[in-house]
Amino acid sequence: MAEVNLKQVRKSFGDTEVIKGVDIDIDDGEFVVFVGPSGCGKSTLLRMIAGLEDITSGTLEIDGRVVNDVQPKDRGIAMVFQTYAIFPHMSVRENVGFGLTIAGVSRDEKDRKVMEAAKILQMEHLLDRRPSQLSGGQRQRVAIGRAIVRDPSVFLFDEPLSNLDAALRMDMRMEIAKLHKQLDATMVYVTHDQVEAMTLADKIVVLRDGIVQQIGAPMDLYHKPANLFVAGFIGSPSMNFMDVAVRQASAESVTVEAPALDPVTLPVASGEFAGGGGAKLGIRPQHLSVVEGNTGGALHGRVVLVERLGTETVVNVDLARGGNIVAALAEDRPLSVGANVALSFDPAQAHLFADA
Repeated sequence: MAEVNLKQVRKSFGDTEVIKGVDIDIDDGEFVVFVGPSGCGKSTLLRMIAGLEDITSGTLEIDGRVVNDVQPKDRGIAMVFQTYAIFPHMSVRENVGFGLTIAGVSRDEKDRKVMEAAKILQMEHLLDRRPSQLSGGQRQRVAIGRAIVRDPSVFLFDEPLSNLDAALRMDMRMEIAKLHKQLDATMVYVTHDQVEAMTLADKIVVLRDGIVQQIGAPMDLYHKPANLFVAGFIGSPSMNFMDVAVRQASAESVTVEAPALDPVTLPVASGEFAGGGGAKLGIRPQHLSVVEGNTGGALHGRVVLVERLGTETVVNVDLARGGNIVAALAEDRPLSVGANVALSFDPAQAHLFADA
């Protein structure tokens, strides 16, 4: 186990800078997830930690040692890739122990470590099979087992579940979470799937265009997003945003309104907001509720789409005075397309952002 510290790390490919001065501190035994849209630099950053990409400038430390120029094999890391990268002509036992064979580890020691990894991953019964006889989830376990036997200080995962179907992804998420608890290991995990990030991470790093947007615990990012990008990226369905006018601002609250929104007072310190100015109001779909009888409420509109998901009903509403909003209702509401509806929300759960 080890700490990982990135200090003003930058990466350029020719004249194109893709990682732009990143500072991240990963504690010993912490599970950290890098998230962001495609092309944000999360996999490049992981490959820099692994030593598969050179660092243009800045400092990378693993367990207090600067490793900018240290070879990947000497960094004390093990990486699990999106593709399983296992040899089809070898058995599971041979695949898991391959790195130890290359390193010249004795047969007894190698057999012991392979068996330990197999027990951790509950795949002792698979050791004599070939990859062609395994499911996708079992193949990914083999790749993880190959990382475990190296006894690394840091585990690196690069979108390891993206090739699996939804049910297998859920199973493997649980397996990786249990593995982290069992090994008490430092893990850095890259994914574009925010469900994986929210369920696995001790700490999430949100990236955009090579710049860190926010670092924090999953629920801190959900309840206290630092900016519009984080607010829209974290949470499913995505947060609703609406252009509003600031009607009044005081030290402890801000009153806003819009053509589709009745005036509402938010318990937000005025800060960046002033009466007569503009702002962006953010409301999570889960924080909207239907006003019974279609009377009152802050928002009024017509239902244009209903998605019944069992645990919740997602309703898409065209607002009466322009715009659109999505509500995720906790129960199976008897709403139909074309129905008029009034929606309300708790002002304390809304978010207000300054205009960019």
